[in-house]
Amino acid sequence: MNVGVLALQGAFARHGEVAASLGASVTEVRRPGDLEAIDRLIMPGGESTTMSFLLESSGLFDAIQERITGGMPVFGTCAGMILLSTEILDGRDDQRCFGAIDLAVQRNAFGRQVDSFETPLPVEGLDAPFPAVFIRAPGVVHIGGEVDVLASVDNRPVLCRQGPTMVAAFHPELSDDRRLHQLFLER
Repeated sequence: MNVGVLALQGAFARHGEVAASLGASVTEVRRPGDLEAIDRLIMPGGESTTMSFLLESSGLFDAIQERITGGMPVFGTCAGMILLSTEILDGRDDQRCFGAIDLAVQRNAFGRQVDSFETPLPVEGLDAPFPAVFIRAPGVVHIGGEVDVLASVDNRPVLCRQGPTMVAAFHPELSDDRRLHQLFLER
């Protein structure tokens, strides 16, 4: 299995390390041609407006959109969650999102950098809580009817799945727990 990791900005290197430790071949995706060799894609955290700009300027947005529309599994964390949603409530006026999961999200909904936190997160399908790291995390404001909520914090969805798309408001790559990446790779 060849996993692509969007490598324009943000925490992409650690996602690649985790996927490789689980036996996947990893390709850093920086241009449209990099998508040809991958089976699935991880979209990391970072700054969503910057990532959106870089997706457009690199020509990757439309190429990724085509692959997602074709059914490619994708896992978005933090900024990746924002970009994969159907609506970004407080993004730039010209900011596009992939519409891969029927969520409306708000950037930095859990607070600023100083409000970052870690919590043991009960996750549907896992036998023990996942050590979730929240850094300027987005918040889900609306959930579509076909979205499965796998975990919540204070009744706010933070891990969701719809079809081949999985998103997390937190940074699973920052813990030593590889179960969420494994879950994504097994689907």
